[in-house]
Amino acid sequence: MVECMAARLAVQEEQIRLLTKEISGLRDGLTGGLDAAGIAVTSPELEGLRAENEKLRYRLLHLRRGLQAELQREEAQGKEGQAVKTARPPEKKSNGIPQRSNRAGSRVSTPEVKPGDKNKKEKKQEKGQADGGPKELNPWPDYIAERLRLYEELKKESDSLLAAKAADSRPIVVELPDGQKLSGKSWITTPYQLACDISQGLADRAVVSRVNGELWDLDRPLENNCSLEILNFDSEEAQAVYWHSSAHILGEAMERFYGGCLCYGPPIENGFYYDMFMDGQKSVSSSEFGDLEVLCKTVMKDKQPFERLEISKQTLLEMFQYNKFKCRILNEKVSTPTTTVYRCGPLIDLCRGPHVRHTGKVKAMKIYKNSSTYWEGRSDMETLQRIYGISFPDSKMLKEWERFQEEAKNRDHRKIGKDQELFFFHDLSPGSCFFLPRGAFIYNTLTEFIRDEYWRRGFEEVASPNIYNSKLWETSGHWQHYSENMFSFPVEDDVFALKPMNCPGHCLMFSHRPRSWRELPLRLADFGVLHRNELSGTLTGLTRVRRFQQDDAHIFCAMDQIEIEMKGCLDFLRCVYGVFGFSFQLHLSTRPEKYLGDISVWNQAEKQLENSLNEFGEPWKLNPGDGAFYGPKIDIKIKDAIGRYHQCATIQLDFQLPIRFNLTFMGKDGDDKARPVIIHRAILGSVERMIAILTENYAGKWPLWLSPRQVMLVPVNPSCEDYAKRVCKQFTEAGFMADADLDSGCLLNKKIRNAQLAQYNFILVVGEKEKMTNGVNVRTRDNKVHGELPLSEVMARLTLLKRSRCRNAEEEF
Repeated sequence: MVECMAARLAVQEEQIRLLTKEISGLRDGLTGGLDAAGIAVTSPELEGLRAENEKLRYRLLHLRRGLQAELQREEAQGKEGQAVKTARPPEKKSNGIPQRSNRAGSRVSTPEVKPGDKNKKEKKQEKGQADGGPKELNPWPDYIAERLRLYEELKKESDSLLAAKAADSRPIVVELPDGQKLSGKSWITTPYQLACDISQGLADRAVVSRVNGELWDLDRPLENNCSLEILNFDSEEAQAVYWHSSAHILGEAMERFYGGCLCYGPPIENGFYYDMFMDGQKSVSSSEFGDLEVLCKTVMKDKQPFERLEISKQTLLEMFQYNKFKCRILNEKVSTPTTTVYRCGPLIDLCRGPHVRHTGKVKAMKIYKNSSTYWEGRSDMETLQRIYGISFPDSKMLKEWERFQEEAKNRDHRKIGKDQELFFFHDLSPGSCFFLPRGAFIYNTLTEFIRDEYWRRGFEEVASPNIYNSKLWETSGHWQHYSENMFSFPVEDDVFALKPMNCPGHCLMFSHRPRSWRELPLRLADFGVLHRNELSGTLTGLTRVRRFQQDDAHIFCAMDQIEIEMKGCLDFLRCVYGVFGFSFQLHLSTRPEKYLGDISVWNQAEKQLENSLNEFGEPWKLNPGDGAFYGPKIDIKIKDAIGRYHQCATIQLDFQLPIRFNLTFMGKDGDDKARPVIIHRAILGSVERMIAILTENYAGKWPLWLSPRQVMLVPVNPSCEDYAKRVCKQFTEAGFMADADLDSGCLLNKKIRNAQLAQYNFILVVGEKEKMTNGVNVRTRDNKVHGELPLSEVMARLTLLKRSRCRNAEEEF
């Protein structure tokens, strides 16, 4: 087979040489041998031959390597005189049928190293390399060969169809973002070719393209006149594509290493993961990460091209008959007659794409975490093994990410919460936080901050029940779509549930008596306790809990009041986030395809939201079609001290809940059936989650007004302890979190250092002199010494700094 392919390759290369010579001669006789785009004019036949030759060279290379490896295995087996021995796998697996050995299911390594090289290889072995080569199943799972066989047949048919379309190619015009227009040929010209013509640097950095607003593979031929944008890793969309392609690399390594059934492998906010079902009680161990990374590097080094193929649903069910999870996806999620798969090397997977050009575009990858999960998050379904990874186009970026992770680890709110004795969790109430006195101080201070703003901004605080009859949730629609996430229980002959949100209860408050337009806008705020039945495996510190409170408010207003209310909400969040020191991003999410209500109402509301954002003066982005089915919304993401984004606040319009609860008011024109609009609004979001974010943002160095340790009194000697206790009591009565270190067995400098490490904002040292003058000696946790000052002056300054919620009181003092 190798000889036949080599002969075929030689013949076609000769044809290419002759055709190229002929075209060159024709072009030399013409003026302007290059078209407007600067692309050499070539025939479809030549393009087709070149493409086929590229594939032939690739397959020939791997076939030769496979043949060489097979001969080496046979030779080794003959020498050792045993029926089954660990054999040498090919240095690189071919994209075709995997090499076999007689030892099914065994993992193999590359041959022995020379004695002189032994020390050099030891470090690599620690990272997962066995004598410098990847460990993997030998032979590979049987389904890989069968899957490849069917794919090759279908790919041949697809290539013939594409060649036929290329033969009928016609000129097309491609418009770039700057308005420049390039020429190309339909079904021949690719985005990558055009990128090369613009700049080789642009082509090298390219991850994916956008054609007519749709993400598009760089090597996928353009079909018609279109707009074209080349995206590199700086783009969020390109990052998602890059990490999706990296997930396929990981998926290939997992199949070759574990041999299970791949499930979902999506990109996530930072990186990607792949789920795999393994028969029996098998699970993934972190000790295997090194072996997986070595396999991934092998795949990356192979530069396996990503190939896109559209296949009928029925054929795909045959291709993936070994994998019940892929069959479920096809039967339950795919509603079209055909869908697409992507191939890289031996991996073929259901995928919409697009992807990077080849696996070599991924330059640095790290596998950093694994966990168990359920199929589609349902606890009654199969248990899957999930492996997380991250990748970058530059190894320096990976190192920077690792430094960032180390910093994030040091800031982990769970660690700081334990060290500072703020809160803890217990198995007897999973997902419900126990806030200790100092943690409760932070909790209450945050809610008091929001309450102060409520009074200034015309909100009225209410208290609503925790438990409702399920009929309420049926009216609101939550029972039909959210009941699995609610804690429900029988009471006499009815079913009741703990509330997961406040809005239905507030609707009952609005409708309990007739309302007039004079009462609008009606702003109801509620810190009621909420419960959501999150899966135990998803609970994560304070960021994902079952019991929580929100600074939840609902504004009932008329349609013409939306804009001014939105301006008020935006000003509210700027005020609160400004105190915390957060910058933020704004996104307007508009009408989705499946929306409810009158389109004219949607248009009017979206226009008012847009006007309020423009007048707000902060930059914002449009997310078309990303609104909820019941109304458009403004999403807000805050940026913390180490550059991470968190979504806490939300401002959501709701046209449907007033209809479901038949909410009406008497309008100015006497219409007693006028329908209000509800604005769902939260700034902190979950108070628990905000405490987690603030803990990590400040790294436990709380600003004075929010600090659970504000003042520490340190007496110089035992004779000053009574004075220290008296001063401490004065600060406590003034509302400060104050303590006195009365440990006489501890030296003065040690006491000061302990207070600084415990993150007391101000350390007040008192000796005989301070005792005589009724003063204190002031220093900060950062060891800035302010010196001796009268107690009354210190008290006045700290009170003012606390009331003003100053972020850097230690410097402003």
